[in-house]
Amino acid sequence: MSIFDLTGRVAIVTGGNGGIGLGIAQALCAAGCNVSIWGRNAEKNNGAAATLAAGSGKADTQICDVTDSASVADAMKATLDRFGRVDGCFANAGIGGGGRRAFIDRTEEEWRTMFATNLDGVFHVFQAAARHMTERAEAGDRFGRLVATSSLASLFGTARNEHYAGTKAALNALCRALAVELARYGVTANAILPGWIKSEMTAGLMANDKFVANVIPRIPVRRFGEPSDFGGIAVYLMSQASSYHTADCLVIDGGYTAF
Repeated sequence: MSIFDLTGRVAIVTGGNGGIGLGIAQALCAAGCNVSIWGRNAEKNNGAAATLAAGSGKADTQICDVTDSASVADAMKATLDRFGRVDGCFANAGIGGGGRRAFIDRTEEEWRTMFATNLDGVFHVFQAAARHMTERAEAGDRFGRLVATSSLASLFGTARNEHYAGTKAALNALCRALAVELARYGVTANAILPGWIKSEMTAGLMANDKFVANVIPRIPVRRFGEPSDFGGIAVYLMSQASSYHTADCLVIDGGYTAF
């Protein structure tokens, strides 16, 4: 059996109904993993699940607002009722900052909304997943994977997007802390830091000729990333192959940070 075979494993992917999250969900399902997509839009959830039909894993969808701990608790219960266990949690749901307003003009509401989704949302889903994983470990079944979608904004200075950058830097630290705390339970925790990726969140930027002309020459592979570029790293992190790989920030950016 391949060390990348995920048959019998179960993963949650928040924000898995589009973009990077969907790329992750599709790859996991193709590797045999049962996948529960958590998102707020039922129509998008169902459409995403339909694209997983070709995989050998089963697909499930749950309506979930990660900013609401009760909604997360309900989605976790429903996922456990369906599959009996959760082995991995990919906390991918998030919102972008847009870079449209100077820091001194940032409103309290904008600041709070960003943190409610991008940081508090991860706290809610990771806590629910980690509770299940540690309880299972104490019963003799030690295995768990926590993966957060962070951003290069956690490394670079991102003007007019400081609230977004703050949430993503916090995710890096959160994953490192959880990696240390939960290692005894067989649970790893890592962050994925995407570069410039084609998605709904970046569609406006990708349509800006000036932006494209400036950024593409800075990417050594000379293209923007696709959601499918995150399939391999997701399968690896979900698999037995990554059991000794934890507390890391994995940059998937086509070489952007190196150039």
